[in-house]
Amino acid sequence: MAHSLSAKKRVRQNTKRRLINRARKSQVKTQIKRFEAAVTGGDVKTAKEQYQLVVKKLDRTAATSAIHKKTAARKKSRLAKKLNALKTKKG
Repeated sequence: MAHSLSAKKRVRQNTKRRLINRARKSQVKTQIKRFEAAVTGGDVKTAKEQYQLVVKKLDRTAATSAIHKKTAARKKSRLAKKLNALKTKKG
């Protein structure tokens, strides 16, 4: 347990920051699920819109260091592959 005032403050800050980061990660996961639902539904237009929203959310989350920038880039790349596969399949 923290004894000094600064250590106690750090514990409070870490708790608050952890909650904020968890919320951001959860929002990213929800957005990815919406995108994947659009892809499995076969709707190219909706999938494209959802992809743009996912990219925006990933970039914002990576900018705040809740996730690493390269993790965000990897996720965007994999989702783009799914979107492109859907486009080529639909013609």
